[in-house]
Amino acid sequence: MSTFYSFTVKGLAGEPVALSQYVGQVALVVNVASYCGYTNHYRGLQQLYNEYKDLGFVVLGFPCNDFGGQEPGTEAEIQTFCATRYQVDFPLFGKVQIKGQPTDIYRFLGADQVQWNFHKFLLNKQGEVLRSYGSAIPPETPQLRQAIESLLAQ
Repeated sequence: MSTFYSFTVKGLAGEPVALSQYVGQVALVVNVASYCGYTNHYRGLQQLYNEYKDLGFVVLGFPCNDFGGQEPGTEAEIQTFCATRYQVDFPLFGKVQIKGQPTDIYRFLGADQVQWNFHKFLLNKQGEVLRSYGSAIPPETPQLRQAIESLLAQ
């Protein structure tokens, strides 16, 4: 696999989802968790998505229970939680593993960089990882916004 967009992953309903549908878009890939101190990042992620989606930007959320067991629910419970609590409508996928034996998508992204939930990877329109932002970096940070805007302008 040469780019992120070459992968097919599991959707929240268990269906295969080809990430190739996002070719040409700037993506922010985030490992998410419903019961984490950073769960409020959903607000900022949704705000970024709302603001930039019509310009070719997408947030892609991958639930993960590896860090503190903070995503214990089923995919259906995750979908309900995100939609009702944070009005999330950006794409969410099936649970991934990052620690131990990482899921292929996280092996590609760089699982060793992820220290906790809500780690963010910024990808260009070709699906290449350009930057990584730790959990402590909120989605609304000016540096992240500037990086997104720069990639959208290319």
